[in-house]
Amino acid sequence: MDVLDTTFEDAKIFVPDVYRDERGFFKETYNAARYKHAGLLDDFVQDSVSFSARDVIRGLHYDPAMSKLVQVLRGKIWDVIADIRSGSATYGKWEGFELSEDNHRQLYIPAGFAHGFLALSDDVIFSYKHGALYDPAREGAIRWNDPTLAIAWPLSGEPRLSAKDASAPLLHH
Repeated sequence: MDVLDTTFEDAKIFVPDVYRDERGFFKETYNAARYKHAGLLDDFVQDSVSFSARDVIRGLHYDPAMSKLVQVLRGKIWDVIADIRSGSATYGKWEGFELSEDNHRQLYIPAGFAHGFLALSDDVIFSYKHGALYDPAREGAIRWNDPTLAIAWPLSGEPRLSAKDASAPLLHH
């Protein structure tokens, strides 16, 4: 498994070993001991999966107690994380990554970061491992087009948003 750095010291890209042959491929998507050896010390307590069509934006969502390890099982996305940790030297900065079924990349998102993605293909299946159980009382959202963050989404048209995401507050409201 390869571990790649991001702009943010605590956020990482993990690329598992993929074994291919004429039948397709096999990969181990998570092994607690292997990831711990690679520096990922979280205890993941919940898994979730979402399905999205092209041009869907999900996010930007956050929970100050929840880290995530995310990956695309089908399709291709542009994934974004933004540091919203109060007092952080990188507060208000963001970085985007292409995650796909072909590149097999996984993104580790530390607690305190907002997260969202844009579906770049018609049939995205997205997998999340959560470092805390979902708690709607802790959940927050920031509008996808927040002018303070100024995220350069690679849109090919109008985004498809949930009512909740379309009306999310700005970072500085």
